[in-house]
Amino acid sequence: MMDIGTAKTIAPGVDMPTLGLGVYKVENGQEAYRAVRFALDAGYRLIDTASFYFNEESVGEAIRDSLIPREKLFITTKLWPLEFGDVQKAAAGSLKRLGCGYIDLYLLHWPGLDTKLRLRAWEEVQELKDKGKIRACGVSNFFIRHLEELKEHGGAVPANDQVELHPWLQQRGLRDYCAKNGISVTAWGPIFHGHLAEEPLVGEIGGKYGKTPAQATLRWHLQKGINVIPKSVHKSRIEENADLFDFSLSEEDMKRIDGLDKGMSFGRDPDVFDGHID
Repeated sequence: MMDIGTAKTIAPGVDMPTLGLGVYKVENGQEAYRAVRFALDAGYRLIDTASFYFNEESVGEAIRDSLIPREKLFITTKLWPLEFGDVQKAAAGSLKRLGCGYIDLYLLHWPGLDTKLRLRAWEEVQELKDKGKIRACGVSNFFIRHLEELKEHGGAVPANDQVELHPWLQQRGLRDYCAKNGISVTAWGPIFHGHLAEEPLVGEIGGKYGKTPAQATLRWHLQKGINVIPKSVHKSRIEENADLFDFSLSEEDMKRIDGLDKGMSFGRDPDVFDGHID
């Protein structure tokens, strides 16, 4: 299968596909393995996982079994805040479970509440890059103030900030900040975080182009310059989510979706979440 989609440069020599498969809450074992194989067979080349997802082994197995050359793939995984105290051990664990030689993008999964520990973890992630273990360093769920702390601390600017982002939560201030500071943005929960059926406008707009509501929503992200990692375990949905590159939304339709923003978040608050799950 030919590679689908486009890629953008997020760091010197590092091009990241704009569309990938997210595997949050996809069980380790056959479910995760099949989802990744479906995606790779459909032409996806970015797979987004995390140590906290507990499915890195199956992701890695699916990648190896696909027989796609490693250099054609882009693998993202993440460091949980409770792992900040021993970054080397955590990264070594992810590398071993994935079995893919290196990580293309390694993210601090949440900022956590300990600023000193976070900044030290960021330093250590950069050291992993210097050692060739990872190709690019990034963050996830970081607000502007967290990004400013990294900037003031010195060292590398994150290559990417992965955040909850969808038409009901458009993160305009954060996106503007990232654009000004050379940070690419990836949306998790891009299709209304599972509430797609509650927004009829994207169904109406999708119908104009012979596309589904999900495809119209994902296309909106791409035209905004936002990377997307929609999650699915179903072959048909994975293929549907990839069929985004043969149409464009009009300026009018883009503006109509822009008008849906109401600051509605479904995720945890990065200012209070410390990494412990009740």
